[in-house]
Amino acid sequence: MELLTPGTGLIIWQLIVFVGLFLLLSKLAWKPIISSLKERETSIQEALSTAEKARLEMAQLKSDNEKLLKEAREERDKILHGAREAANRLKDEAQLEAKKAADRIIEDARAAINIEKQAALKEVKIQVAMFSLEVAEKLMKKNLADDKSQKELVEAYLKDIKVN
Repeated sequence: MELLTPGTGLIIWQLIVFVGLFLLLSKLAWKPIISSLKERETSIQEALSTAEKARLEMAQLKSDNEKLLKEAREERDKILHGAREAANRLKDEAQLEAKKAADRIIEDARAAINIEKQAALKEVKIQVAMFSLEVAEKLMKKNLADDKSQKELVEAYLKDIKVN
């Protein structure tokens, strides 16, 4: 039973050892333990704040990247739209130029045809005139083969000239 009911001397010695140990620990161990806990707390707090800053920066970078992508897409769309318009304009201009060139070629061909037609008509007229002269000459030779018919023709021409 002695273990269950300690003596007063034992309690005093235990109290003295406890108080001495408490004072010794408070002087030597508590300050380094508390300071290391505070350092750990501040380093954890700094790490959390750094992580939060990094998260905010990442969110900002992500929004900036999305903004840049959107601007790049808009710029690409503008460039493509401009290229399509330029291609259509060039195509329309080329078609217009081709139509003008075709019209010029057709007009030149018509003019050449008209010139050839006029030349052919002139040639036909010349040939008809030549044939007419040949026919008239042959008829005149046949009709004016004798002197009497020649004299009558000359007198008729002289009368015509005097009247006019």
